[in-house]
Amino acid sequence: MTPPPRTLIAVLALAGITVSLQQTFVIPLLPQLPTLLHTTPGNAAWAVTATLIAGAVSIPIVGRLADLWGKRRILLSCLALLVMGSAVTALSASLGWFVAGRALQGTAAGVVTVGISLLRDHLPAHRLASATSVMSTSLGVGASLGIPLSALLAQYADWRALFWTAGGLAAVAGLLVLLLVPRTSRAAGGRFDPLGALLLSSALVCLFLAVSKGGSWGWTSGITLGSFAGAATLLVLFGAWELRTPQPLIDLRVSRRPQVLLTNTASLVFGFSMLTSSLVFTHLLQMPTGTGYGFGESMLVAGLLQAPGGVCMIAMSPVSAMITVRRGPRTTLMTGALVVACSYGFATLLHTQLWHVLLCSALVGSGIGLAYGAMPSLIMGAVPVSQTAAANSLNNLCRSVGTSTASAVTGLLLASLTTTVGGQVVPERSAFTTILLIGATAALLALVIAAFIPRRRPTTAADLPLASPTAVLRHEHTA
Repeated sequence: MTPPPRTLIAVLALAGITVSLQQTFVIPLLPQLPTLLHTTPGNAAWAVTATLIAGAVSIPIVGRLADLWGKRRILLSCLALLVMGSAVTALSASLGWFVAGRALQGTAAGVVTVGISLLRDHLPAHRLASATSVMSTSLGVGASLGIPLSALLAQYADWRALFWTAGGLAAVAGLLVLLLVPRTSRAAGGRFDPLGALLLSSALVCLFLAVSKGGSWGWTSGITLGSFAGAATLLVLFGAWELRTPQPLIDLRVSRRPQVLLTNTASLVFGFSMLTSSLVFTHLLQMPTGTGYGFGESMLVAGLLQAPGGVCMIAMSPVSAMITVRRGPRTTLMTGALVVACSYGFATLLHTQLWHVLLCSALVGSGIGLAYGAMPSLIMGAVPVSQTAAANSLNNLCRSVGTSTASAVTGLLLASLTTTVGGQVVPERSAFTTILLIGATAALLALVIAAFIPRRRPTTAADLPLASPTAVLRHEHTA
């Protein structure tokens, strides 16, 4: 029996927020990890890199398995892995076990896309736009709230409490899913594509290693360039195989439809812009006041000052759904990108007062809240029901590539554009303004790309009454 729509949305959104918290939960601990785990700062950075790579590899695989074997089953499996990873990390006394636990946490990254697919299966059509917006926004909300929450726990409790809390939240979310989310009757069946999964996973490992470690290895070093070349080669082989195999991991013929291809491209670029404010303001708020542009705040205060962005994401979810229903998801995505671009333009000119930072954080959160809800709607409007999870996973992966690239570019600019203040080497003001301008440019580019998405989508299974599986199957057969 399907629970009330609000209950279903709340449970799945909680699962999404719980998983997205893991992306930023460890950030306040990074300066302390070398001491806690008796290692070097470079090795401690693997606490972030391992989660990033594991998430990138698991997202497309989890999406495909959800379509083949059942979305609820795969969702519960992801949450179980998150509980296991949190426990391993909390109990670890060495870098190896800590990184292994963080990698296990990363494998749960596909929860949001699987949750969106479950909403498509169980909700009536008139509730889908608002539910999708809330679920998609949970990805940004968790990431925004992760820093202040983890900084608070790290400051007033033992660091292991961070990961016990994460595991506890995941266990609660898993129990609620088990009790309240019904099984879906739309598992497509078929065979998994192991060679495609191996090729894509290897390509993503090479790509994310190069992006995340290129700054420390050197962007022109042999290992960095070799990783980029390996990723490109493996992606070409993956594409060739997927076009030949009858049951591919990712149906590239569907993915190259204009609505899907342009949405994924816009998502990649927008993913770059959405992380810019967090990266810039986290540094700027903690810079010493002697620079003339730093605020000298603690990590806890810096995180709390960015929390309004997460609140605004939640507040804009119903607005995103309203625009999508009245004007279409294309317009919603363009509006969100425009809001983010204007926010960064404002911050480039004004970033010397705390209210400047608060206003920009709130505006960027609002723009993300608008755009995030539109992306899955655009994807689901162009793919059959049997490929919903896999298609949404690819879109989520594109956003992850964008955010990872933003992190690498930001780190490069902050490390290269420096000055000395009171004997301390710190980033110049020009580094922050340059990053903000790049973020604004990326948001405008996403807006331009979104403008070319077809205004009217063709009728798909998403438009048919969800209570009639026979009609859905008949439509897909004739399509």
